[in-house]
Amino acid sequence: MVYPVYTETTYCRDCYKCVRSCPVKAIQVKDGSAVIIKDRCIFCGRCVGICPNSAKKIRSDLSRAQMLLKSRKRVICSLAPSFAAEFKGEEEALLAGIIQLGFSGISETAIGAAIVSAAIDRYASSHDGKCPWISTACPSVVELVRKYYPDAVGQLAKVPSPLQTHSAYLRSLYGSDIGIVFIGPCIAKKNEADVTPGYPDIALTFDELRKWFRQERIVLSELDTSEKVRFIPAKAGISTLYPVEHGQIATSKLWGEKHFCREALALSGVNELHDVLGQIGSDDPFLELLGCEGGCINGPVSDRSRSLAQRKNAVTSFTENRIGSGEALFEPDEAFVEKVLSEGYGILSASQPAADTRFAGKFTEEEIRQALSELGKTTKADELNCGGCGYNTCRDMAIAYLSGMAEAEMCVTKMRKEAQSKVDMLLRTIPNAVVIVNRELNIADCNLNFLKIFGDMDESLLDDTMLSLVSGLPLERFVPFYEKFSDEFNAGKRNQYRLHYKDKYLRVTFFLVEKNRLLGAMFDDITSPTVKRETVVKKAEDVIQKSLETVQQIASLLGENAAETEIMLNSLIDAFSVHSEKSGDGFTIDDEAQD
Repeated sequence: MVYPVYTETTYCRDCYKCVRSCPVKAIQVKDGSAVIIKDRCIFCGRCVGICPNSAKKIRSDLSRAQMLLKSRKRVICSLAPSFAAEFKGEEEALLAGIIQLGFSGISETAIGAAIVSAAIDRYASSHDGKCPWISTACPSVVELVRKYYPDAVGQLAKVPSPLQTHSAYLRSLYGSDIGIVFIGPCIAKKNEADVTPGYPDIALTFDELRKWFRQERIVLSELDTSEKVRFIPAKAGISTLYPVEHGQIATSKLWGEKHFCREALALSGVNELHDVLGQIGSDDPFLELLGCEGGCINGPVSDRSRSLAQRKNAVTSFTENRIGSGEALFEPDEAFVEKVLSEGYGILSASQPAADTRFAGKFTEEEIRQALSELGKTTKADELNCGGCGYNTCRDMAIAYLSGMAEAEMCVTKMRKEAQSKVDMLLRTIPNAVVIVNRELNIADCNLNFLKIFGDMDESLLDDTMLSLVSGLPLERFVPFYEKFSDEFNAGKRNQYRLHYKDKYLRVTFFLVEKNRLLGAMFDDITSPTVKRETVVKKAEDVIQKSLETVQQIASLLGENAAETEIMLNSLIDAFSVHSEKSGDGFTIDDEAQD
């Protein structure tokens, strides 16, 4: 089976945004693609929302849910309480639409939440009003504790999650052969369904529900809601606050009537949870920890057209109206609450979540220093902690590199230094003079050969220090033909030129380094070949002169042959002549180069 979250590698484009956003760095970069490692993932879904190319995908379980409806006589929908925020103003139509899909009934996951809160209250009542547990309501938090804080696994609540408890309760009421499909804003619930099969059978997101509606051509605004759909076995009460941060504590007696509460604490957002879990103790209060900032109403596939404040207000208003309606609301069955508390995960025929210590191991300081050295961080000053690789610090990157989760090429500063080093080496060793200028015609880089020709300074002063001083200076301080560079910036095609500059003949080749930003020019000194050509030209002229004298003497005998000889020798002169020598310094199109 495909993991709940996976990477479509053909869409992945070396941006590392998912690495930066992943709160547990469960992304392995291999061969340039960022792949989710299932065993490290906590299924929070952040990478899905942050990926600019939609390379991070959520597994679709829609076809499985449709098959379940066909294969089971009775399938019940476990509807997450955050539906009040997701479908504000369409609550009744939503229920009618779900029934039209073929579900035999709809029950609120908040019923399971009410049972869990009752179990926690019962435990606290027999332990001096305290319950030093970590809530298991959020499956992402459970995975976070298991994989990254294994020492805290013993602090996880001894009771299953609200969804698991709700599934067990529904089976106790309607039989073990029913099908249960959860629908909500959470990706991690898919993993929960995988880990404890049947509790529930399948987990769908609100997005998948909307897609299902579209397939069946169900438009909520067009549905008849005159006949109300009833929740089974009853409507949930205050536990519908669970999807809001602090909602679980609000349903518990741990808070009571006090203005301040030391027995319970609520936090949300994985980045906030790291500090808490890293220093957890057995005497800590009950911890309501939620992976998504603000709670489940801000799940990875929640409707972002409404602000978090609006979604929170929608849920609290929904709960307040329901409690004040005077309707009979769900009250937990005491016998079942006791069973949940005494048997724990036994009601699911499963065991308590176990610690996964594979990722808790630490590398030695020597190994980390060696990895930093391989990443080009030989001194503390080299550790810029720029975050370009996706990791907060260079040290974190080195550990990921040692773990096989990252590649050296991810280090932006390392790659930039290597690239610059290669450019510097090329510029220093190439026999030609080279200069690179920016759009403002200031020198971005050059080599010593350029300064030797155009620097007009004592060659004994030329060294790498001088190159650093030249960088940033206007090109016009060195060459009188600097405006030619402006022309080449705007030219559609770059030509090769011959330049007569002072006592030298130069072949000039322009090239773009970065379009509309950096332009380079390479100067090849062809003075020596030109002198040799002039010697050939002089000798050719002598030959012509002597030939003409001979022609005058024996014109009647040579006839056309004399004219042909003159033409051939003149062609030889033209071939070896530098035409610019009559017009002084300046550029001339190199016709030979164009051919």
